[in-house]
Amino acid sequence: MKEMKKRQGDILFVKIDKIKGDIIKKSDNIIAEGEATGHKHILIDGVLYLDENGNIFAKVENNEATVVHEEHKQITLPIGDYRIIKQREYLPESPRPVAD
Repeated sequence: MKEMKKRQGDILFVKIDKIKGDIIKKSDNIIAEGEATGHKHILIDGVLYLDENGNIFAKVENNEATVVHEEHKQITLPIGDYRIIKQREYLPESPRPVAD
């Protein structure tokens, strides 16, 4: 079976079998906030979790969830669990998160 991935700007959503490990529910549904613009990637109708390393996961339990951002087309995530990966850019001195 092919791995399901969706992208919105510099954020990648990878469908996983199940969220594992020690996780805590995030107090808001902000996936990421742009350093330059302040625009936010926000999950609607899903729940975000953080693991002990600061990795972000999303759980979509009913119908589907929507991810919105002021500068990107909204995307939908079907029911399931997702690992959320913030794209990194390479600089010779060190990799760093992409500035949105």
